[in-house]
Amino acid sequence: MKHPSELALAVSPTDHTQGPLHAPVTVIEYGDYECPNCKQAAPAVKMLLARYPGRLLFVFRHFPLEDIHPHALFAAEAAECAGAQGRFWEMHDLLFENQLHLSGSHLHEYAERLGLDTVRFTAEMADEIYRQRIREHIASGVKSGVRTSPAFFIDGRVHETSFGLNALQDAVAAALHSRR
Repeated sequence: MKHPSELALAVSPTDHTQGPLHAPVTVIEYGDYECPNCKQAAPAVKMLLARYPGRLLFVFRHFPLEDIHPHALFAAEAAECAGAQGRFWEMHDLLFENQLHLSGSHLHEYAERLGLDTVRFTAEMADEIYRQRIREHIASGVKSGVRTSPAFFIDGRVHETSFGLNALQDAVAAALHSRR
C-alpha cells in the first residue's frame, strides 16, 4: 500500500514538464494560479531549473482550491487550452504574473497576448474540454495526500514547504548530491 506522503500518479506524457525526462531528480508541484504561496513558489522553481540545468525535471499539476479561489479552475483551464496550442508555460507564467486579474475577459486577453488561436481558445474554454484532466490532477493530488497548495514532491515523496522555499532548494540539492 502507498504511504500517504508518496506520489500516487507517476509522471506521464500528458504532464506539463520542464527539463529532461530522465533527469536524476524530479520535482512535482500541485499548484493553484490564484494561490499567493504558489505565486511565490514560481520564481523559486525557475531558479532551481536555472541552477541545475539538465539535472532536474519539473512537473506542474493543477490543484485549484475552488472553495477559496473562485478563478483558479478557469485559470487552470486557460493554461490547458494554451498547452494544447504549445504555449502552456507562457500562459502559466502570465497567470501568476497577473494573479489578481483572472476573470474570463482577462484570460482571453492573455490568450491574445500569447498569439493563440482565440476562436479555438474561446470554444475550448466554453466546452470545458480540459476540466476532466484538471479533475484527474486534483484526484491524484488528494490520493497523494495533498490538502493545500503548493504541494511539492521530490522524487515521489512529499516535501513540506511550510519551512520556506529555501528548504525546497536544499532538499533538491541533497537529492542531486545523493545521485552522484
